[in-house]
Amino acid sequence: MKALESMHTTPNSSIKVAVLKLYSALALCGSAAMNLIENGEALLQMMVQCMDRSNPHSVQVEGFRLAQCLVRNEETCLKVMNFCCEPFVKAIMCGISQQRSLSGKAADDQVSFLEEACCLVLITRWAGEHHIYFWKQGIDGVLLGLLSKDFHKNSYQEFVSLEQKISIAQEILSANYLLVLRGYVWDILGWLATNCGEDFNPKILRNELYLDILITCTCLAFVDAISKWHQVCQNDVVETFKSVSASRAVLMMIYSPSKYIASRARAILSEILKPNGKEYLIHILGLTCYCGLPQYRRRLIKSKVIETLLVLVKCCLDNDIHIKRQSFPPHLQNTFHDKSCCWLCTEEWEGGDTPLLYSLWGLAELMHNSGSVRNNLNIFAGEMTYTETELVSKLQEICIHTSSPGLRWYAAYVLSYFGVYGFPSKLGKRIGKALNEKEYADMQLILTKGQSLSVHGVVFAVRCSALLPPKGLPINEKTFDDSSIKDFTEKVHGEFQKEIRLSAHVDHDALMKLLEYVYLGYAQAGEELVKKLKTLAKRCNLQPLLQLLCRKHPKWSTPFPSSDLSLALGPAGFQFSDIILEAKVTELMCWTCSFCPLSDPHIHVHKVILSSSCDYMRALFQSGMKESHVGTIKVPVSWEALVKLVNWFYSNELLSPPSGCLWDYMETEEKLCKLRPYVELCWLAEFWFLEDLKEDCLNVTVSCLDSARPLSIKIIQIAADFSLWKLAEVAANYIAPFYRQLHDSGELEALDDMLVNMVRVASVRLSQEGGSNSR
Repeated sequence: MKALESMHTTPNSSIKVAVLKLYSALALCGSAAMNLIENGEALLQMMVQCMDRSNPHSVQVEGFRLAQCLVRNEETCLKVMNFCCEPFVKAIMCGISQQRSLSGKAADDQVSFLEEACCLVLITRWAGEHHIYFWKQGIDGVLLGLLSKDFHKNSYQEFVSLEQKISIAQEILSANYLLVLRGYVWDILGWLATNCGEDFNPKILRNELYLDILITCTCLAFVDAISKWHQVCQNDVVETFKSVSASRAVLMMIYSPSKYIASRARAILSEILKPNGKEYLIHILGLTCYCGLPQYRRRLIKSKVIETLLVLVKCCLDNDIHIKRQSFPPHLQNTFHDKSCCWLCTEEWEGGDTPLLYSLWGLAELMHNSGSVRNNLNIFAGEMTYTETELVSKLQEICIHTSSPGLRWYAAYVLSYFGVYGFPSKLGKRIGKALNEKEYADMQLILTKGQSLSVHGVVFAVRCSALLPPKGLPINEKTFDDSSIKDFTEKVHGEFQKEIRLSAHVDHDALMKLLEYVYLGYAQAGEELVKKLKTLAKRCNLQPLLQLLCRKHPKWSTPFPSSDLSLALGPAGFQFSDIILEAKVTELMCWTCSFCPLSDPHIHVHKVILSSSCDYMRALFQSGMKESHVGTIKVPVSWEALVKLVNWFYSNELLSPPSGCLWDYMETEEKLCKLRPYVELCWLAEFWFLEDLKEDCLNVTVSCLDSARPLSIKIIQIAADFSLWKLAEVAANYIAPFYRQLHDSGELEALDDMLVNMVRVASVRLSQEGGSNSR
């Protein structure tokens, strides 16, 4: 790497190209890319310099390709932005602007370069400071230049009517300039719109005409697309992909947080649709856009489209229909990235169920404007739809079992119209068991009328910290004035460590619903109680809950609120810890605790979390035996396994072993060290009746055996030692094809006779089923 760094400043363009290609090859590995970013400020500076238009074409292209490799996901993109946000954006914009100097038909290599530049502008899909610089650099004018080479040459009056803007946009689209880039233009505009602030105003930065013409072009492309969708044949598939990008951009503009963009998009689209807009309504994405237009929304409600959408929702869920956008648009396919590895790319916000997402989106928008859906039970009476109870249950299942943030958000949003406010999850279901239980409660919420509620400080420290007193507050000192939500005193003696006295403005029923949300992740409430709960949620700064209570539609790309309690394992939860889990001590292990002087590997945890997640622990704590009173419980697993166990208790997520290159190039013994904790947990989960954890550990172990078969001989013996016969059978099946070879080489002699026989039986079964042994 030092040798490469010494070449950063070489004036020789051929050497620069070779160095950039080498860095790009390294960055195809996600782990290597992260290492380059974290340790390569000089590399990023050199990359940005090479992206500048002053460099030879070949150097500039390779600079852009390296940049694409380094900003492939949100995490690496934001790290790069932290180092060189403004110069990076400026280099991209200069690259795209080069098309203005083209005359006649652009050369293939120049168009190819513009595609590389447009690929980089797709980092606008992620929110961040780079959006500010894109607007400062005139992204609206540059995108308009990709649609029309002559627009910037024309001079327009200060005021241009809507009819004139539509006419100008029609001329631009009919010129068919750089058609290959239109998919990028629509996508970029959509991302810019969805990541704008509420008060965004193009007048502050430059001429608003550019943005208005861009919006108009996109709306025209959308209307043209939906008018043709019923005529699409196989030969039109590429054009269909482009039209989907335009339609998606219109959707994102209509529902943009920016009041300017949303209002302009709705006004322009409504004007374009005036002649025969009703004839075009034949596609779910188009329908979702129409739901955002007031004049069409009323028609849709009268036409019983709510019932139609409910049928579509049932159809998608019952027939397991999955369509993922990213898998098909040609302009989003990058063969360069097909060769990559070790990239942990999170799922796109819209996920792999776009028909279901857009059905719920449209349903929510129509529900919002149709009065109380729950009073109109006729929409649930048909055989083609779910009953209200079934629909609520299905939506909760989406929140719990689906990975797509967008789909989960809209399922939660629709649930709010049925009186369910929040974000159901597996972990919330577990922790919810502690609601209204006095066991392990260490705080009391006291209302002015003397009513008190027992709660658990650790849960509030993570999920509703605003209700807790500020750190370091002297005993008996008031934390807020009389008009505030609470004041705090600490008892010197008594059952509870802390008392939190709430103001007279706090309603008992609303507080009970707030507790329901804090523990379960969601609460059920009627409309009257919602008004009081809004005030409480606002005072407690529970923004996701407040958003649902106010029925504000989700913002694209917003992460789905997590029920993760992992923060309780740090300083925020230490003061509430009432039990220690201690791992088996391994030789030569050097370990220190951040909170106490104990030297054996341990973790400070909370009985309320353990007992809610594990029936074995609950029974242990309540048994009355010696173990129920001790401050430390020895867990018969290694430190590595204990860390994964506790993380699962607090997050419902099992930490994954290394993958990709990191895994492939490990020695077998090192792989075994990484995998053994999962086998240990598989055994412990069986002993502690943690079926979900057992299944997760088994799946991880089997997937690792599939990618590293030599491990099977080691794992089968460890599995047998733990009496994990299901895992031993799986390992035997992986060894079976090589039974004869391993038997002849003596490699099976290290195994117990019973295990050797298990492998032999698996080998015989394989040969009988038509497989072949390796000889």
